[in-house]
Amino acid sequence: MKRTIISAALCAALFSIAANAQKKGTGRLFPETWGGEKSLAVKSECTIAEGDFNKDGFKDVAVIAVPRNPALMRTREDGYEYNFNKPVLAVFFGQKKGKPKLHKEYRDTIPGNDAEDEDCFHENQLTVNDEGDLCITVGEFYAAGSADSPRVEYVFRWQNGGFFLIGKNYGSFSRYSGEAKNVSENYLTHKMRTVTSNVFEEDVPEEETWIDLPDVPLQKLGSELLTVSEPEIEAVG
Repeated sequence: MKRTIISAALCAALFSIAANAQKKGTGRLFPETWGGEKSLAVKSECTIAEGDFNKDGFKDVAVIAVPRNPALMRTREDGYEYNFNKPVLAVFFGQKKGKPKLHKEYRDTIPGNDAEDEDCFHENQLTVNDEGDLCITVGEFYAAGSADSPRVEYVFRWQNGGFFLIGKNYGSFSRYSGEAKNVSENYLTHKMRTVTSNVFEEDVPEEETWIDLPDVPLQKLGSELLTVSEPEIEAVG
């Protein structure tokens, strides 16, 4: 079962680990613009998921944290606060003794809100599937200018010393027309399934199609920015 764990206490504990690592010079998780250790623990926004990603029997933790550097914040006249800081993804591996150890931080990987498009909001989520894979979902919601709300779930599996993308699930829904589209890509079986429907029209039948995907090297987590874009892959053959 997929699960998302958001714990303020755990988040604060991880921030403390990261801050101590910075002081000792053993690693670095957060940008210096976040301020001191107290501001990291108290003012930062984070989403957390737990699982045994590397299958060593110890609990691992993944966290997406969004700093609150005032220089990248904006407040509307009605008091609503925009946060244009870039999210940071970090993975901590569990140890036999002691606190989890920072494995790696990933910058320019998770999309954030764009100051040039205030009507577009990004929603990021971490989950763990039944196989213990790390799932990162990125979504967009437009307050104005678009009726669509696309979301993409990226499924990363730990293998060969890194997290590799083994699947992707795209979904979109129009608040105006009711049209929905879901696309699932499996890079291990090289298959793509597309299902279209209309939640407003019960007499419109659901349509399902399958195509074969090309056999290409798996993408490694952190190699590029995760986006909320519809798959554009042609069938093999």
